[in-house]
Amino acid sequence: MLRRLAALCYDALLLAAIVFSFTLVVIALRLGQPVPPGSLWFPLSLLAITMAFFCGFWVQGGQTLGMRAWHIRVVTDDGHALGWLRAAARFGAGLVALAPAGLGFWWGAFDSRKRGWHDRWACTRVVRVPHRR
Repeated sequence: MLRRLAALCYDALLLAAIVFSFTLVVIALRLGQPVPPGSLWFPLSLLAITMAFFCGFWVQGGQTLGMRAWHIRVVTDDGHALGWLRAAARFGAGLVALAPAGLGFWWGAFDSRKRGWHDRWACTRVVRVPHRR
């Protein structure tokens, strides 16, 4: 559980840099004007960036950069690599698991297989990766 939380913190820092860069580009293209309140395209863009970040890493090797640092990987229940559909399902389920104060993630601390709601619903699991020297 601690490895997953640490990996998520690493990834949050990387994702924040990407989101800030995107926002800077948007404001520059708008000649310094902020995005009007209530605009739907901007939060949807941020959601798409976040989804592309996580799903892209999960599909291409099963690890985000944070997961790589903490030697964990996400795989299907039968141990195979995730495809785009499964990665998107895991991401969407993760959003639902976050909604009730992160209860769906904390569930993994008490689950016998250490899986949160998003892993249970997407039929995935997080495994440890042996250290390479």
